[in-house]
Amino acid sequence: MPELRRIPVNGVELNVALAGSGPAVLLLHGFPHTWELWTDIMADLSDRYRVIAPDLRGFGASGGTASGHDAGTLADDAAALLTALGVSPAAVVGIDAGAPPAFLLALRHPGLVRRLVVMESLLGRLPGAEDFLADGPPWWFGFHSAEPGLAETVLQGQEAAYIDWFLHAGTLGDGVSPTVRDAFVRAYTGRDALSRAFSYYRALPESALQIEQATTDARLTVPTMALGARPVGSALERQLRPVADDLVGHVIEDCGHIIPLHRPHALLMLLRPFLAGEDGGAA
Repeated sequence: MPELRRIPVNGVELNVALAGSGPAVLLLHGFPHTWELWTDIMADLSDRYRVIAPDLRGFGASGGTASGHDAGTLADDAAALLTALGVSPAAVVGIDAGAPPAFLLALRHPGLVRRLVVMESLLGRLPGAEDFLADGPPWWFGFHSAEPGLAETVLQGQEAAYIDWFLHAGTLGDGVSPTVRDAFVRAYTGRDALSRAFSYYRALPESALQIEQATTDARLTVPTMALGARPVGSALERQLRPVADDLVGHVIEDCGHIIPLHRPHALLMLLRPFLAGEDGGAA
């Protein structure tokens, strides 16, 4: 089992799972997840790496604040966490809500990031995702970011059923282990927990502006891998292609959105050589 520590960074206390030793790998989860999303990945990588998996600000057992759920602040949290742990540079892996802060961390602080992996997310309004967004963003984006307090009021008392929908859809109906499912449900039960999670969606316009501004002034220079499954597919890779100097992309077949839980072995087959620098170059 990973060691759990509470580490104060950037004005908030993060709940952080730590395992293994060696070069650092930082894992950033999304919604509706906690660090337990990475359980299988941590167990494998910890033989060769020091694996660091925080609950993001406001998610899971980490502290929350009234603001700061934008991608830029989450990237600052990640940078401060690496500094607090005395590790630099690190490979950084982000999925869903964890991908935009991982991207901004690598773009703003390339000295802190030796390799970047982002998966199953979009990067604000960067070109390349037009086909994916042809019918509009996923329905829950609007629901979560609508009138503050509305989604929390509707869902309070129904959190388990709501989380189950995402876990079912995100694994193409296969579901996840009861242990992980119960951890996620606990983390998102209660009005305050829901409100903190939905604050990420309410900050999406600010995050999109941060990404747009950052890519105006800089290019992504660290070796990067973009991974897709269903539903995002290759949209993230297409967004990254014009702004990244060293990019490889893959789409994992027969895999739902929650790649680390649905197809952990397929993910590891791609992660292991990439983290070791055996990526075969940009493609």
